[in-house]
Amino acid sequence: MSADLTLVNLNMLYVRYADGRADRERHLPLGPLYLTAALEQAGLRVDFRDYQTHDCADPFAPGAIAGFLSGSAPILGVSCMANLLPFTLLALREFKQAHPEKTVVLGGVGSKSVERLILERCPWIDVIYRGEGEIAGPALIRALQERTPLQTVPGVSFLRDGRYVETPRPPRIRDLDAVAPPAFARVRLPDYEGYGMVTSRGCPYPCTFCSVAPIWDLESHSRSAEHVLAEMRQLNAEHGVRMFLFQDEFFVSGKRRVLEFCEQLAASGLRVKWKAFGRVDLTDEETMRAMAQTGCCEIRYGIESGSDRVLSRTRKGFTAEQAVEVVSRAVGVFDRTDCFYVWGFPFETMEDFHQTVFQMTAFRAMGARILPSLLCLLPQTRIYQELEDKGTLEFCPELFPEYMITGHEALRGARCGLPPEHARIFEFIRANPDMFPGFFHHDLAGNVLPKLAVLQEFGFYGPDRSQVQDTDSCGAHSPKVRMARPAELATRTS
Repeated sequence: MSADLTLVNLNMLYVRYADGRADRERHLPLGPLYLTAALEQAGLRVDFRDYQTHDCADPFAPGAIAGFLSGSAPILGVSCMANLLPFTLLALREFKQAHPEKTVVLGGVGSKSVERLILERCPWIDVIYRGEGEIAGPALIRALQERTPLQTVPGVSFLRDGRYVETPRPPRIRDLDAVAPPAFARVRLPDYEGYGMVTSRGCPYPCTFCSVAPIWDLESHSRSAEHVLAEMRQLNAEHGVRMFLFQDEFFVSGKRRVLEFCEQLAASGLRVKWKAFGRVDLTDEETMRAMAQTGCCEIRYGIESGSDRVLSRTRKGFTAEQAVEVVSRAVGVFDRTDCFYVWGFPFETMEDFHQTVFQMTAFRAMGARILPSLLCLLPQTRIYQELEDKGTLEFCPELFPEYMITGHEALRGARCGLPPEHARIFEFIRANPDMFPGFFHHDLAGNVLPKLAVLQEFGFYGPDRSQVQDTDSCGAHSPKVRMARPAELATRTS
């Protein structure tokens, strides 16, 4: 029986080019798998495809996706993040040119805050869905099949007679225990690097540079410990999963929740390893030790800056001194402690930046892994919206020719030659700075390049691409199992 919908995951966060080939780290596409489960629960037939697992030399080569999408259903739904939005839009243009009769629906967080620009400039996109897909996703597919007015479907954006229409977003899902589990049967778990889980959705903290809280309306809702443990037990028993990464930024939402989870995990008899994100102001030593005693081998902190002035401007909610206290404890409790930093803020002086580098160097000497990221100006962030002169942003793809990589992997050294086969994507970005601001930088000469030189001097970025280390992922949401040896941690620079 033919499918009602082809749902495609185009999220690829960690792709590296080396020796003329693309090395990919495959991550379980939890969001699309949750949506697949909801659509199937509503009686729809879903043809699910994950482009991460498509076997090709270069997933970004022109036409590479055409074969992958062949034989798709009349409705094509695609999920992508901001780092692949330019590639996704161009790939869908090729698809629509070959299949004008099919309906293209764009979802995922990549289109957040630029829905109108996309629909007005990319007429091959028919509909953009906003919000959690489990709520109105089935209604959208039914409306498209039955050709009923889309105005009745919450959370959709589209053009009607050339005019932009946006329906109200559906309410947030508060009871996450009631959500159908991801459709694991639609993928081969061994094809992926480790296993990620989400124990909550959203974040209530208003960090000005972060896209997570605006996407989720500054709200966070959590699954119960029992519900999380049931999924862990199932995956351990049926698939032998022994390492879990809690991918949500707000697992450590409070001491009581974490201690309750650890207590139930210990009582369950489940012997697994796990990784989680923490918050500097929410993890005391008792919480850390409870986590470590129940298998938490890695904790990840978004420190962001060693300057109290920058921490205050970005509304992080803690001080540099608090970060020192917490990281000093964490490196003695966990097998690995990751510290993420953001640099290149428009208001970050060189004095602020030197304070950050000093703290990064001190934490590295303690044994923490340091993961610096050049500021990414995503359109939904407060820092981008408050930037007074957006016309001064500069596009310099030579600094990050691996354009599909965001965050700390965006910069790896000196300027590089641009792959000619990807020129169309770079030109598409250059022509639409307001649609893709995350690929542009504030003040290259005065802000970015001087700070990059300091980071290189202190060993946080290699001076050339030959020094790029490929042995372990430093992705914020990477669930890779490989653990570094303590001696490596003390000297690692990437």
